[in-house]
Amino acid sequence: MSDADAPKDFIRQIVADDLEGGRHQRIITRFPPEPNGFLHVGHAKAICLNFGIAAETGGQCHLRFDDTNPVKEEEEYARAIEEDVRWLGFDWGEHLYHASDYFDTLYAWAEHLVENGNAYVDEQSPDLIREQRGSLTEAGQESPHRDRPTAESLDLFRRMKAGEFADGAMVLRARIDMASPNLNLRDPVIYRILHQAHPRTGDRWCIYPMYDFAHGQSDAIECITHSLCTLEFENHRPLYDWLVEHLPVPARPRQIEFSRLNLSFTVTSKRKLLRLVEQGLVDGWSDPRLPTLSGMRRRGYPPEAIRDFCHKVGVTKYEGVTEVALLEATVRDTLNPVTPRRLAVLRPLKLVITNYPEGHSETVEAPNHPGDAEMGTRQIAFGREVYIEASDFMQDPPKKYFRLAPGAEVRLRYAYNVTCDEVVRDTAGEVIELRCSYDPESKGGGGRKVKGIIHWVSAAAAVDAEVRLYDHLFNRPDPEQGGDYLDHLNPDSLEIVQAKVEASLADEDPLQRFQFERSGYFRRDPQQPERLVYNRVVALRDGWAKIQAKAKT
Repeated sequence: MSDADAPKDFIRQIVADDLEGGRHQRIITRFPPEPNGFLHVGHAKAICLNFGIAAETGGQCHLRFDDTNPVKEEEEYARAIEEDVRWLGFDWGEHLYHASDYFDTLYAWAEHLVENGNAYVDEQSPDLIREQRGSLTEAGQESPHRDRPTAESLDLFRRMKAGEFADGAMVLRARIDMASPNLNLRDPVIYRILHQAHPRTGDRWCIYPMYDFAHGQSDAIECITHSLCTLEFENHRPLYDWLVEHLPVPARPRQIEFSRLNLSFTVTSKRKLLRLVEQGLVDGWSDPRLPTLSGMRRRGYPPEAIRDFCHKVGVTKYEGVTEVALLEATVRDTLNPVTPRRLAVLRPLKLVITNYPEGHSETVEAPNHPGDAEMGTRQIAFGREVYIEASDFMQDPPKKYFRLAPGAEVRLRYAYNVTCDEVVRDTAGEVIELRCSYDPESKGGGGRKVKGIIHWVSAAAAVDAEVRLYDHLFNRPDPEQGGDYLDHLNPDSLEIVQAKVEASLADEDPLQRFQFERSGYFRRDPQQPERLVYNRVVALRDGWAKIQAKAKT
């Protein structure tokens, strides 16, 4: 990307001003996922922003797992997150960290707050604490333990750490302002008791810091210069700053918020995605219909398309919904100039060329890419019997329909002109075969010029393939509006067809994407290497469909 094309936004301007003003000599950012699920396209925006700013300024970006909740964390998620970040094209180098790396320091700083009268142990139930928090129009109610002696709170906190109390028996709360208009400053809980082994620290701890306490202090420990968060953390920033100001931290990061990435026809909440996975409504976290990065990778999205999409969406303070069509267009634009073409018939209909010599076969030459001669050509087998798309034939076609019909002539792409002479039907009246004649002089573009050109594969040489056609997982732009989002699942989000494809596809690099001419972009399913299964990455724009849509308006 050239300097002229480099993204420009308010966060990058702040960073540039901080460097120019000498506030920082080197920029350090971080991407801090919680290892309780797989990353999705919304995380991609944060990844591109944090790693991008670090790279553009000669700084560094840390990958830090926010592993403060041992109940929800799994090693599987952590490894998947690392894979996703690398797949997007970013690397943290030696800067891989965990909030659990800092548990000793965080605990010492919690004691520091207690010793300075800025925190206390509260023995009220979580429900009562929540009830006393107040509302946006009413001040909170102070806990009866708020003014307990410092020594008493310190003793209780140390006994919490020693494991003397049951889960939920007491918590440590910051002592700030129960009348603050910002609910996050109304004596928030910063430590809770949780007798749960941690994936990294084992049974060493039975108290764990809350996110708001661990997050900002981890930033400070790592000397993060700019802590970039989505807008839902904007109201948490005063607490972030208060904790930094009241603790002996080695650095004072600046939190800046930006709008999250919301896509139409999509949900990105990890909790809601987990529900889809656990109920078996999708094929795991890597289902190609999900907005997870692993799902997009399995589907065949190129990582550079995701990065370009995040660049197009931009970084703003304004919440909104981005049309999923922009993502699909970006993927299409990325693939079009570099993706070789192949012939594949998704819904085969046999076509017999009655005047073609029986037992004879030949090859026709086809370009691997019509816009890039350097990709070369290939030879495709051709014979008396071929398969065409069932949708390329109509018994009674409307005007401006230039495909095959009784008496109509079309070109078989790269081969010959054929004319439909006879339609064969089964006992139910379904078309099962077309009998046509060909013009021997029309090979390679000779003979009469016709408007209709359709694709095909040789019946004798083609191989079978399972092709998976994906559509939106939900059938409305905002699936979370109006009832349970599961009520808006699209029953047609996946169609599996048994296709006939060029024989060469059976031996191609499974990582290679192809454009199946007139159908879309496809790639082998990496989770089924023993079978020839293709996932549709994204469809092509269909000219006939546009004509039909226009006719209806």
